[in-house]
Amino acid sequence: MPSAVPPHMSPDRLEVVVLVVSAVLLLGVAAVRVSTGAGLPSLLLYLGIGLAIGEAGLGLRFDDAAVAQTVCTVALAVILAEGGLTTRLHVIRPVALHAGVLATLGVAISVAVTSTAAWLLLDVDVRTALLLGAVVSSTDAAAVFAVMRRLPLNRRTRALLEAESGLNDPPVIILVTLVVSSAWEDLDGWAALFGFVQQMGLGVVAGVLVAFAGRFVLSRVALPAAGLYPLATMTFAMLGFGVAGVVGGSPFVAVYLAGLLLGNADLPHRAATLGFAEGLAWLSQIGLFVVLGLLASPSRLADALVPALVVGVALALVARPLSVALCSIPFRMPWREQAFTSWAGLRGAVPIVLATFPITAGVPNAQQIFDVTF
Repeated sequence: MPSAVPPHMSPDRLEVVVLVVSAVLLLGVAAVRVSTGAGLPSLLLYLGIGLAIGEAGLGLRFDDAAVAQTVCTVALAVILAEGGLTTRLHVIRPVALHAGVLATLGVAISVAVTSTAAWLLLDVDVRTALLLGAVVSSTDAAAVFAVMRRLPLNRRTRALLEAESGLNDPPVIILVTLVVSSAWEDLDGWAALFGFVQQMGLGVVAGVLVAFAGRFVLSRVALPAAGLYPLATMTFAMLGFGVAGVVGGSPFVAVYLAGLLLGNADLPHRAATLGFAEGLAWLSQIGLFVVLGLLASPSRLADALVPALVVGVALALVARPLSVALCSIPFRMPWREQAFTSWAGLRGAVPIVLATFPITAGVPNAQQIFDVTF
């Protein structure tokens, strides 16, 4: 009887891998319980698990930024899909325009302020300063969904923060991709603006079309097992990610919109679908942050502490409050909600994932950018 184990992996090695992965997942599940009792985001504990089993802890060495970037990008797509599936459209509709302004103009203000502070105070070149400002300027869907849904907030504030976190990743990803590419040397502002509008527009179109196709199919096809409906629904949401990427649109806009429209449709086995999506999102969060923790090298983090404080203070105390205040003027947002929205602009996986882009592109000072962001 042929062996089921790949030729390059001995049975003993396969069992060790399964053992380690299972142990990490169980630690991740336990971390949710611990974090709930302690009031800490479980995402921080996942990063700690990655550091603990990494080169400075148990000795597991992982330094492949390209693999980490791929794995974490897929995990982010799953998290955004789940966020869309579990968000009620009637809740975010009143804040959609405000969230869109925060996700575009607000991000631009944050990038400008944080990059300027990095350039003036850290003695770095313009490209490095712009990357430092850009990678930390978008709020993180994984962190916002995980933390905000446990707090007793009014519906408007929660909806605004969730919608913003689902929409503001694509602008920053487009900016970072542009800056790390060879096009940086001959940057054309109008071409960059056109590319941004094109990616956002195609992402919206792809997400909407895939969602309507999914709603049509799932409401008319009788699947042989109830467990297939959650799998098919989640697959349609992820199909939006793939279609948008193929046609040149923003995959993150597409997957969030596809999830949002599918989650608000009258589809069979809705409760089972949402439970399945939530489980996948937790699995993605655990895997994403553990991988990023593995990628970090504690021996380098001490040198990044002072630059990180400079960037963090500029972002938290100046850039984020200023961007929220300016973007909220047309919407007459009460000052208490503005203050909370400023402090609740949580950062998490997205900045660290974006910080792998300069490494894979071979940009000068790329490792410093990753360490400071981490």
